[in-house]
Amino acid sequence: MDYRLPCENMRDIAYGGGIREILSRADELQRSGRDILHLEIGRPDFDSPEPAKRAAIRALESGDVHYTDMAGTPELRAEVAAKYKRDAGINVDPDSELLVTAGAIEALSTVFLTLLSPGDEVIVPAPYFPPYEDIIRMAGGVPRSVQCVIENGFRPQPADIEKTVTPRTRAILINSPNNPTGATLRADELSGIAGIAQKHGLLVVSDECYEKFTYEEGAPHIYMASLPGMRERTFTVSAASKTFSMTGWRVGWLVFPAQARQYIMKSHQSIATCANSFAQAGVAEALRSCQADVGRMICEYKRRRDLTVEMLSQINGVTVPVPSGAFYVFPSIEGLGVTSFEFCSRLLEEEGVSTVPGQPFGAPDGYFRATYCRPVDEIKEALTRVAGFAARL
Repeated sequence: MDYRLPCENMRDIAYGGGIREILSRADELQRSGRDILHLEIGRPDFDSPEPAKRAAIRALESGDVHYTDMAGTPELRAEVAAKYKRDAGINVDPDSELLVTAGAIEALSTVFLTLLSPGDEVIVPAPYFPPYEDIIRMAGGVPRSVQCVIENGFRPQPADIEKTVTPRTRAILINSPNNPTGATLRADELSGIAGIAQKHGLLVVSDECYEKFTYEEGAPHIYMASLPGMRERTFTVSAASKTFSMTGWRVGWLVFPAQARQYIMKSHQSIATCANSFAQAGVAEALRSCQADVGRMICEYKRRRDLTVEMLSQINGVTVPVPSGAFYVFPSIEGLGVTSFEFCSRLLEEEGVSTVPGQPFGAPDGYFRATYCRPVDEIKEALTRVAGFAARL
């Protein structure tokens, strides 16, 4: 039977070669008895905070197992709003400007399904999180990438973004700190992007899932919505997943201008109805009482970052910029004389180290992504194997 698949909105989406396929191959090798070191998946290795787990258990035991308000429980929305007041000085109305979602991916899907008409363009600095392109296309939009370069640490430059603006441009999507590069936008760069959005009447979708993962002294995360004139044109996406090591809880949120609420809610209703009820109770407790857990985790990630950069920098043929945020490195391997796919494939098969080539992130050949959200001993062993493999090349 002819199902006429893929449909028009999915025609240009890649269906292979991504992170999940690499993880599946790594898991297959591990099941066969191979010793595999996982540097491919961006998943914090810490447990979720104990108070959050206890709060979720209490919610379950008290029968909190039904639908919540579509926008999220009042308790969690109040805590998220308090977080933005505390962290960024932004006043968020928890009833009209905030939606709790089933993770950040659902928040992104909701916002693009709401904002995009067929053919609308979204400027996306590359390298980028691969689902960005897929979600924009499935919503009927057209992603327009702006390639960022290693020479300035992969930070998107406002001048390059402005060159990409056309009459069809609807929004700019930014991700700072960035997955996969760890790049963190500076104040002048954020202000430049804000100025472009205001000049051309554009919206900004700001993915801030790694907002707490910043490592440079005196350079905390800057919230796009906190900049002058940007509150009414910014849609902010974040989640508990990375900040509190709660990836499996599937709770995120979207902060948006109140005028968009009825349309945002209609899209969310059609995608997810509501986020998990008892997970919301746990996330509310995490926001309320678990900041110390976050601080300890960030200190450990900084230690791992420094180790990862130091070891990779000693490998001939590898160039690694120092990431200022998130928990990824995005080195160049152009000096090794192999393609990214060959490098990552052979590294997995021959050395048992699982990484991701740069192309799924919209990067040119010659780069790969590795995470440092693994224990220090595993990082040392994995990068020792990488060094041995690179020496053979």
